Parts: sequence; C-alpha cells; structure tokens
Amino acid sequence: MLISDGTNAKALLCQRCPCRILNPLKGSFVRKEMFLPHMKKKSETQAPTDGETLNDYWLVHDMYTFENVGFSNAVGNTKYLICADCEIGPIGWQDTQNPKDIYVALDRVRHE
Repeated sequence: MLISDGTNAKALLCQRCPCRILNPLKGSFVRKEMFLPHMKKKSETQAPTDGETLNDYWLVHDMYTFENVGFSNAVGNTKYLICADCEIGPIGWQDTQNPKDIYVALDRVRHE
C-alpha cells in the first residue's frame, strides 16, 4: 500500500542508489498531468519530446521537507528534481511561478 490517508505510506528512495528522498507521511497524493524527460543522460541527439506524460505525484509544499533532493536550473518556468546523491532524474518538478508546490512522480522513485 503506497497511500495512507492521502499521504505516502512509505519512504521515497532513489531508483538507482539508496538515497532517501522523502520520509513517510510527508507528501500528499495528487493527480496532475505533466510531461517529464526520460531519466537518462542527455545527449545532443535527444529530442525535446523524448519523455513521458505522468499523472500520479506526491505533492510537497516545502523544499526543506525533503531528506535529499536536488533542483535543476530553471527551464522556462520549470525546475526538475533529481537525486541529490547520484543525480539521476528528473524524478519530479517544481513550477517556479508557484514554488511552494513540488511534485515527485510515483513512477520515478522506489517506495520502501
């Protein structure tokens, strides 16, 4: 079970390394459609459409709630979230026009 009373029942961990990204009960489950680039090293031949649209996220309202997460430089109005240890990502995103809302994709992290 991933959801408990609308929050993450388990800790969120990086898919590649043992880094803990968010403790249990700190994110709220939301459905919001957002296109994220694929989690791979960017190449010069990578098209802007190389990614997927995801809908299920953990919403966090304060960047200091995270245990370990990094933020990219802004790309338009978006900052992407990465693992602070191994730098894989994006695992989520933040709209710079509404910086209190930070989204972590359920499909881009492990739940333990």
